[in-house]
Amino acid sequence: MQGIENIAGMSPERLTNISNHLNQQYIQKGKIAGTVTLVYRRGEVTYFDAQGMMDVERNKPMQKDSLFRIYSMTKPITSIALMQLYEQGKFQLSDPVHRFIPEWKGLRVYESGRAPLMVTTRPKRPMQIHDLFTHMSGLTYGFTERTNVDAMYRKKGIGTFDLEPQGSLQDMINDLAKLPLEFSPGSRWNYSVSTDVLGYLIEKISGQSLDVYLQDKIFTPLGMKDTGFYIPKDQQNRFSACYMRGTKGSLTLQDDPQESYYLNKPEFLSGGGGLISSASDYLQFCKMLLNNGQCDGHQIIGKKTLEFMTTNHLPNGCDLGSIATGSFSESLYDGVGFGLGFSVALDPTKSKTITSVGEYAWGGAASTAFWIDPEEDMAVVFMTQLLPSSTYNFRGQLKQLIYGAIVD
Repeated sequence: MQGIENIAGMSPERLTNISNHLNQQYIQKGKIAGTVTLVYRRGEVTYFDAQGMMDVERNKPMQKDSLFRIYSMTKPITSIALMQLYEQGKFQLSDPVHRFIPEWKGLRVYESGRAPLMVTTRPKRPMQIHDLFTHMSGLTYGFTERTNVDAMYRKKGIGTFDLEPQGSLQDMINDLAKLPLEFSPGSRWNYSVSTDVLGYLIEKISGQSLDVYLQDKIFTPLGMKDTGFYIPKDQQNRFSACYMRGTKGSLTLQDDPQESYYLNKPEFLSGGGGLISSASDYLQFCKMLLNNGQCDGHQIIGKKTLEFMTTNHLPNGCDLGSIATGSFSESLYDGVGFGLGFSVALDPTKSKTITSVGEYAWGGAASTAFWIDPEEDMAVVFMTQLLPSSTYNFRGQLKQLIYGAIVD
């Protein structure tokens, strides 16, 4: 490949390291089925490759337009959507959540014991909308399986990995009114169903259902034709299978694309993890973020609002390592802060990961990932379908491979 011209300051020869690494270390060894990787820099797609299989059982090769369960990569979309309403003056970030969810006014904080004999206390202050954006609300996820509050969530089916979630968004809000918080809002960071609550606030404030709002205000303006809460019939042949790591590292089918929950419109519209998308569609969202909130002539969010959202909002400028409870694989904790819906790189030397200060990102439970690096004018989208995302460190490895290809 000697003599091939660099594209947008990236070496095509060095970019082939991505394909080689994923193929040799993961696909050929049967650790993952397949991947789609997209790199976009200085207004150009510098790398776009589909590798392996989208459905091992049916011997279907991965395609560039394959569809994926993006799980928590839904969160930044929901966060942007609610901040559109913020720009219209519909709420303040300091507003108590009970202004919009009155039944949450009496929420209490877990102290000890088990239901129904548990001890709870009053929170030091009411939960604010800001706390939901930053995951400092005191809410949690059932699947983390770390505390007695997590166990109560599991009993109610809240924030679990059920293939077919039961009930509606309203049902979840009603159930959460009866459960204690993990801690007083604003005091700690804990990954949680907070962004699902943001989705509920979008419905309450806009008067539209979450799917209709996202379609009108984000997907249609950005030309995201492959993104939604379920897969229409004419797109179902592009839907990837989802796998889990089985014994000895082999793949176990977790969700069959031809029998999936996602083939029909769900009752529960999850702003925290419910969307299906393609790499190209998600890149449209990323282009908008890179371009100060604008894409294809549509201003989705204001420039200053986006800068505000991608600034570290943790108390006293601290990182996740100083304030988070437990750990979670969507982000490193040391040297990484959190904004309004995104992780934010504060100190790459502390996180020991090559990137730029100010890079913002998130990922999904099935090992998908994206990041935006404003300093390098670059966006990366990585799609695969392997639960959980902690199985392999794709994000760290992709950063080595992709930043290693920047030559100008």
